[in-house]
Amino acid sequence: MAEFIPLILVVFIISVIGTVLIENRLIPFLCRRAEQPIYEDGPQWHLKKRGTPTMGGIAFLIAVSIALALGGIVLVWGDMGYEGTSVFLILVFSAFNSLVGIIDDLTKLHRKNNAGLTPVQKLVFQFVFALAFLFLREYLFLDGTEVDLGATSLDFGFLYYPVMAVMIVGIVNFANLTDGVDGLASSVAVGIGTSLLFISASVDTALVSVALIGGGVAFLFFNIHPAKIFMGDTGSLFFGAMVVYAAFTLETPILIIIISSVYVIEGLSVIIQVLWYKATKKRIFKMAPLHHHLEKCGWSETKICLCALILTLVASLVAFGVSLL
Repeated sequence: MAEFIPLILVVFIISVIGTVLIENRLIPFLCRRAEQPIYEDGPQWHLKKRGTPTMGGIAFLIAVSIALALGGIVLVWGDMGYEGTSVFLILVFSAFNSLVGIIDDLTKLHRKNNAGLTPVQKLVFQFVFALAFLFLREYLFLDGTEVDLGATSLDFGFLYYPVMAVMIVGIVNFANLTDGVDGLASSVAVGIGTSLLFISASVDTALVSVALIGGGVAFLFFNIHPAKIFMGDTGSLFFGAMVVYAAFTLETPILIIIISSVYVIEGLSVIIQVLWYKATKKRIFKMAPLHHHLEKCGWSETKICLCALILTLVASLVAFGVSLL
């Protein structure tokens, strides 16, 4: 891995500088054309964010794509075709998910409310992308249906594809749900990128990890409370897809459930809230996802981000321990 450190640093630097430069140009443009619709039933103090532009994820989408495309080309030219192809595969399918987010954001802006694509429309596209990714992994890298679980392994057989597709789509959408307070989605993405880099044993994982860290850190300059811009579904779906698709470069992709525990907790809080309310007409949380519950309990947005980042890094230690079993 040591011989790839210069390339890893270049990908990181391009991701950071590219995001900052593009975002600086993007904010004035989006301020005139892409005002974030505020969810009226959300916390009332969020109404003061009205006027903040959205779709800021375009900046790191472009910067990270350039950085990873360059990294993939260098690997392919350097007779590292396996790793280079892996990087391109992750990038392409992350961009596909981001395209769904772009369409969703543009729909919200056109309607001037928070109603974008329907959940069914999103899920159809995302499951198609997930299954296509899994079949291409099998074709290109000879992935089998056996899943390493640390101390043991389990052959899912024909169930492998639906189970892994559900995991992929679930985490991508849980990442989207996490984007609800200033800096939260970016903070978690940086934590997950750090975790993947720490656990990684291959250059393709390392490149995607540092691109994730670079794009997330750079976007935090603009998105930390009080946010100058929101990433929108454009950015949150891109980050979520990068995270879960990169996990398949690990020997134990199921570890991503532990590493992205904040995403999982946020997503489950919504599912639990909805199911419990339908069954009892009562709410477990003051508001879902969990970050809004914490806000209503008096937590500041900065405190929520910091705790989410710490939890992600702690989860990475747990995942690393499992990987050694």
